[in-house]
Amino acid sequence: MVLQVREMTSEEHERVEQLARSRTESARLVERARIVASSRAGMRVSAIARDLHLSEKMVRLWVKRFNANGLAGLHDEPRSGRPATYTPEEVGEILAASLTKPTALGLPFASWTLDRLEAYVNEEKNIAIKRSRIDELLIAEGLRWRTQEGWFGERAAREKASAAADPERDKPVDPEFAQKRGRSRPSTRNNRQAA
Repeated sequence: MVLQVREMTSEEHERVEQLARSRTESARLVERARIVASSRAGMRVSAIARDLHLSEKMVRLWVKRFNANGLAGLHDEPRSGRPATYTPEEVGEILAASLTKPTALGLPFASWTLDRLEAYVNEEKNIAIKRSRIDELLIAEGLRWRTQEGWFGERAAREKASAAADPERDKPVDPEFAQKRGRSRPSTRNNRQAA
């Protein structure tokens, strides 16, 4: 027996076509909608799998899920296992640490990275959390990483003169870098003139 998508309502057909052409929905959902749309157009499972570079098993799975659950069947089901949960106090400690300068906490670096923040929170605060989850918490709070100046001392010093809001914000990591570095050399040699 040939596996085909069941008869769709006009609303389902319209939504599947919209999802199949979408550039803003998740790639998974668009791919699943394309499977259903191709099946509705009369394509066989093997042809759909070949066209979309998927396995036939995957195509069958999504056609069957759509047939059983309609549009809701195209979405991911809940994952097994309990998701990690953190108390509001733990989330508050993570956010407070991320907003505190590492040097104020006695750490030997001037700015946070996700790896440094993860190590600090795991070791000092005894909160078992992964860096990806820390990133999710920060994004959920509307926080984002600021691009660091690094060792470009002269540029940071010029910008510091124009930024009066926070005198510590654009402080170069090594204020004496320009003197230690010495004169800049050109990166390419000049071509010699032919005689």
